[in-house]
Amino acid sequence: MEETKTITREEKMATQSIGKLMVSMTLPSILAQVIHILYSIIDRVYIGHMEGVGANALTGVGVTFCITIFISAFAAFVSSGAAPLAAIWLGRQDRERGEKILGNSVSFLVVCTVLLMIFFYLFQRPLLYLFGASDATIGYAVDYLSIYLLGTIFVETALGLNAFIICQGHSQTAMISVLLGAVTNLVLDPIFIFGLHLGVKGAAAATVISQALSAAWVMRFLLGHRSSLKIRRKFLKFDGKILGGICALGISPFIMSATESFISIVLNHGLQAYGGDLHVGSLTIMQSVMQLFAAPISGFTQGMTPVISYNYGAKNFDRVRALYRRTIGICFGFMATAAATTMLFPEFYAGLFTREEELIGLVGQVMPIFMAGMLVFGLQNGIQPSFLAMGQAKISLFIAVLRKIILLIPLAVILPHFMGVMGVYYAEPVSDTLSAATATVLFTVNSRKILTEEAWARIR
Repeated sequence: MEETKTITREEKMATQSIGKLMVSMTLPSILAQVIHILYSIIDRVYIGHMEGVGANALTGVGVTFCITIFISAFAAFVSSGAAPLAAIWLGRQDRERGEKILGNSVSFLVVCTVLLMIFFYLFQRPLLYLFGASDATIGYAVDYLSIYLLGTIFVETALGLNAFIICQGHSQTAMISVLLGAVTNLVLDPIFIFGLHLGVKGAAAATVISQALSAAWVMRFLLGHRSSLKIRRKFLKFDGKILGGICALGISPFIMSATESFISIVLNHGLQAYGGDLHVGSLTIMQSVMQLFAAPISGFTQGMTPVISYNYGAKNFDRVRALYRRTIGICFGFMATAAATTMLFPEFYAGLFTREEELIGLVGQVMPIFMAGMLVFGLQNGIQPSFLAMGQAKISLFIAVLRKIILLIPLAVILPHFMGVMGVYYAEPVSDTLSAATATVLFTVNSRKILTEEAWARIR
């Protein structure tokens, strides 16, 4: 009986009306992503309002983003690289291969966890100084990161494997895993930070406990009878061919996530060198706001990706076209509207994170510049996951590399030599606009070629 229900759920991705399917598949994912981003947003809000030390504490925790984002990048490697492949093979009715992909993903995440914890515990203090910490903020950064690293395995499990629940059509179950952790974090943060007077250590502890609960929920589902893709011991051994396929498709989202870490390093270093702690704090606030708006789009595309992948695997090419057109249009419209609000009301957003008038004034000055590129960046937000959903790893990789490595990082280094600290802020909108335009051209040129029997047959 359970198998029949599961198959019916999967078949809906190929037969249900697109409007209803978009709501059922994306709404839980959107809520899950918004709830997930609230982990760090809530931490920053509480930390920024700590009496007397809020600005320095917020800046110190902001510097740790370079490391926490890099850790999350390995989870993105699996969730965006392996889960679409599993969905494609579900579309081809080959569950065993889907389970092999899942098993290899679990092993990959375990190896990553061990290596990341060892490396960052050994070098955290010099790395934090390199990433923009000062003598006034390093203590807060170390206090937060030392505890956060203890939960690396929970972060990797909760973020990396939740996508395997979504790709089976269980979006609501995936949402609950994130909701469970976020509600726990929301409750524990004020208790640990203010009630027990643990400060940033309390924020980190609340995050670790919350992620542990989310990870437990994910593992419970993937080991249980409701999952059509189960974690099986015999598939935990690395398979070179399968791992190669995961890496080929996952390298693009990995680079997108990992380079966010390098971007934070470059931006923080430039802001510290040309402006000081106050400018580093402004970046923490603006990146928090950007993440808050990016989260619904990430959830939306995460919900749509397995639908596009399933239909691509089933060779429903007309349905694939309708799906990616709506995906791109919705991403563009939402991000343009969100960016406009940040440009019109920057002080409002700054006030959510700090009571320091000087910091609020600086954010009011620079946020309209920093966010301007997001007016068009929604195009890339919709195009890149559409490429991934159809197994187009190389094109997706190029788009990721173009924006962050070819454009943003060099611009953030070069422009300050001519514009001072403002050059760091201008680097973001310039790179966002150019990369979105390039992604649009590439998708227009290549989308027809991808939806052919020949391209479909090359997916492995």
